[in-house]
Amino acid sequence: MTTVLTIVKLLGGLAMFLYGMEIMGDGLKQGSGNALKNFLGKLTGNVVTGLLTGLLVTAIIQSSTATIVLTVGLIGAGILNLRQGVSIVMGANIGTTVTAWIVTLMDIEASGGILSLFKPDNLAPIALIIGIILFMFIKGKTSKSASLIALGFGILFTGLMLMTDAVEPLSESDAFINILGFFSDMPILGIFTGLVLTVIVQSSSAMVGILQALSSTGAMDFNLVYPMIMGINLGTCVTTALVCSIGTNKDSKRTGIVHIAFNTIGTVLFMIVMTVIKAAGGFPNLWTSVADSVSIASFQTIFNLATAIVLVPFSGLLVKLSCAIVKDDPAKEDKYPELAALDAKLMHSPTVALGVLRSAIITMAKAARDNVALSLHQFEGYDTERYNEIEEYEDRLDQFADHASTFLIELSHHVETERDSREINLLMQCIPNIERIGDYATNFDEMALKMHESQLQFSDSAKREFEIIGSSVLEILRLMIESLESDSERTARRIEPLEEVIDDMVLMLRTRHTDRLRQGKCNISSGLVYMDALTHLERAADQCSNIALLIIGKNNDKVMDNYHAYIQELHNTTSDTSYLAELRNRKEQYLVPLENIVF
Repeated sequence: MTTVLTIVKLLGGLAMFLYGMEIMGDGLKQGSGNALKNFLGKLTGNVVTGLLTGLLVTAIIQSSTATIVLTVGLIGAGILNLRQGVSIVMGANIGTTVTAWIVTLMDIEASGGILSLFKPDNLAPIALIIGIILFMFIKGKTSKSASLIALGFGILFTGLMLMTDAVEPLSESDAFINILGFFSDMPILGIFTGLVLTVIVQSSSAMVGILQALSSTGAMDFNLVYPMIMGINLGTCVTTALVCSIGTNKDSKRTGIVHIAFNTIGTVLFMIVMTVIKAAGGFPNLWTSVADSVSIASFQTIFNLATAIVLVPFSGLLVKLSCAIVKDDPAKEDKYPELAALDAKLMHSPTVALGVLRSAIITMAKAARDNVALSLHQFEGYDTERYNEIEEYEDRLDQFADHASTFLIELSHHVETERDSREINLLMQCIPNIERIGDYATNFDEMALKMHESQLQFSDSAKREFEIIGSSVLEILRLMIESLESDSERTARRIEPLEEVIDDMVLMLRTRHTDRLRQGKCNISSGLVYMDALTHLERAADQCSNIALLIIGKNNDKVMDNYHAYIQELHNTTSDTSYLAELRNRKEQYLVPLENIVF
């Protein structure tokens, strides 16, 4: 019965340790979301920079697995390339040692004074008290992040103390000491045990924490500890390799292979070095010395740091090895790879996921504009290959729109800040507007096909008019994309004057085309197509206006609460000089040339 209670207490402590790490990591991610995004999103090709990035990000989110999974998601999104991902993986291995150093606070010995506050049995309740006060009584983004960090810290150490208390009786167990002696004589078995247990627990930090808790018994020597730490490092890459291999692109799978190769080569090299030193009689007092939490944290750090230093110069070879194992398929170049960027792994960091999603939606808008441009060319001369390209990317746009909407709904459950919530609202409403613009491209293509099959043509004046209004719609689409890319209200405000001019152009062209039809200067069938095309061009401009209003209203509640009133005010303005100047310029650019066409 005593053994069962000990196991229950040990597992309960482990559960609290893992949960504490999880919520402390959540707090750190929330408090440094933008910094985390910048670390990963602006990474250069420098391997050392990547290594430091992986180290810092893992130190922030307290999980090398989460860092690597997030990196895999960014590789799949096209934001990072394979070489950058490899350098982050190397840094993540070093960053994971931070947790072990936090645990070394267990070894602080102080009978009084300030230092005694840092003993875990004092520090844990202090952290929990601070955390719960911040969580319950102080509102705000910063205080919420700080409360999660404090609560996680307190829970982590409470779990660690439970584990330590659970294993304390083992110091007097002959069976336990005999088992440890057996492991000490067989380093390979120690490596295998560390590997298997880490795969089961799914956390190298937790396994090192268990080792540190067991070291409190005083029955563990260095000869036992060092192979288990190497096995723990191998175990953590098994999990990430499995994650990297599921539903990801080639480079993501290669990242998992590099992680395995990196840790395996490091373990083999270090094992050889340690065996040679031991056989040569080097550091005779080291091998049988009692291991404590500090020596465990020190060896883990030295092992990961030395492995990185040795293998960083060979990162290119590791990349080549992974490419040799996971070969490229001969495939057509994808014009819009970002449309396949939304990977659930990105949810490990909602801020990064939101940034990737925004980039993908901007690419969606570019693809829609390109499709509109292609379809307008169909009126000049119908091309079957152009039709195939339009259809292919229309399918891609529809699939992405469904996927992005689902992704956004899931992501909305994870964001914490008002700013991110507003961003999600903007993107959620942008998707159907952009998808509709893509639909207009297929409408234009169908109209052009109808004219081609019926051997119809627009009149010469109608062709010139159609070319001018088509260019104005492509221009408003360009402005819409630019405003999304720069998140610029200033650029967004340039859209409505052009949209107003397009409305005026459509009204003018409908009147002129009706006159042409009445005078018999245009075929009735082609005339009906022309009228339908004008309607869709006007609607495409309307979608751009909708998106511009969303961008302007994102940080302006007055606009967001009543878009219609804002538009009415703009159209009736006599005081908004920038609006009036843009309106005047656009009229000169598009309306004046239309008026000069003789029909």
